[in-house]
Amino acid sequence: MPGRLKSAPEDFRVTEISNYPLPDEQGNYTVLRVVSHDWEQHELGAAIAHRLRLPAHSLEWAGTKDRRAVSERLVSYRGSPPSEPLALPRVELVEAYRARDGLVLGHHYGNSFDIRVEDLALPPAEAVPAFRAVEAELRERGGFPNFFGPQRFGEVRPITHEVGRWVVRGDIARAVEVYLVDRPADGKVGVGDEARRAYGEHHDPVRALREFPREYRFERTLLEHLAQGHRPERAFRALSRDLRLLFVHAFQAYLFNLWLSRRAAGGLALNAPVAGDTILRIGRDGTVRSREGIPVSADNLPECADLVARGRAFVAGPLVGYETPRTSGPAGDLLAGVLQEQDVEPGMFRVRAAPEVASRGAWRPILVPVPPMGILTDGSDGVRLRFALPKGAYATVLLREFLKPPLERSLLIPGTRVAAPESLPNGPAVASTVRRTGPDGGGAAPASRPG
Repeated sequence: MPGRLKSAPEDFRVTEISNYPLPDEQGNYTVLRVVSHDWEQHELGAAIAHRLRLPAHSLEWAGTKDRRAVSERLVSYRGSPPSEPLALPRVELVEAYRARDGLVLGHHYGNSFDIRVEDLALPPAEAVPAFRAVEAELRERGGFPNFFGPQRFGEVRPITHEVGRWVVRGDIARAVEVYLVDRPADGKVGVGDEARRAYGEHHDPVRALREFPREYRFERTLLEHLAQGHRPERAFRALSRDLRLLFVHAFQAYLFNLWLSRRAAGGLALNAPVAGDTILRIGRDGTVRSREGIPVSADNLPECADLVARGRAFVAGPLVGYETPRTSGPAGDLLAGVLQEQDVEPGMFRVRAAPEVASRGAWRPILVPVPPMGILTDGSDGVRLRFALPKGAYATVLLREFLKPPLERSLLIPGTRVAAPESLPNGPAVASTVRRTGPDGGGAAPASRPG
């Protein structure tokens, strides 16, 4: 059923389910819980660091949150708690305490969401049972595909994965050029478009510093170093390591989405392994260890299939890195085809031009069980959906199954067009996995901000 998300940040609320670092009054770290309205996370970290007179890249966090949202999460830094309010626009400091350790990426359990959908094709009272029917079908299928959502690639300018592509291939100068200049056809119009176009013609960083908007913090960091005569490789290292890693992770996500789309389109099950697959066992706390994949062979296929069928394991797909093994079978053939098409090899993820962002690779569940969901009218013309997801899963991807967005632009594989869902075997691979009856129709990453 068509509908609209994120008309305002208040319509998309995300609260981190945190794994709190142990409090310690003598600890060297400070942990903050902050609520932000419409802030990109790296910009928020830099703004808090500046306000607290800390080095620019001092803050750490467990996971990246949506920009156009009201987001609540933990951040940490080495140093003392703030002695005065943060005094940042649209930012609330909820709590602060000393801790023995700081946060690291992945140091949380997941996120809870409270999301309002408006502009529905049906009145809210009729939309609720229609959404419940979709929910039931997803549960019958075992869940929804665990695609990376559009935030991973940049919602305004989806080029984060393209920057990562050139980092992985060792061409840092090209990566910097893409970040400063590229304006994808499927992006949104931004206030910096003219500055990007002009720099692509004159390549004068001094002039570009006069032309790029001041809020383009990361672009201006690159340009400042280039204006000083530094090589692109040195300018690139002026960005925080978290941001540089984000580019590599976005390219891994792009490859994963391609692989998962083709698996589904090729008729391979998402909820049952085949020989050549990898599975991830589910721990007692419901988490998986992404680097502890179990290879599936003809010999152990019955046991692996039984674990998946009983909800004790997930079929997993590759987040390609330099330790990603070459596998046989249909899933391995699909991966080999994707890597050949993209002209990349696992060994490239050693990133010899920037080894500090090298990636060993990991495994990611390809299906996410549908969580308990609250679906209710909100007293006006919208419907609210409330649910929680494990870390790494995207609310926007789950909501695609309910809202069935238009296919003019694929939000899951940037820069591509996909076939209509009905043309894909065994359920569509990108737009949705649920076939519907009744009314039909349309509907982490600073890559960069408003343009």
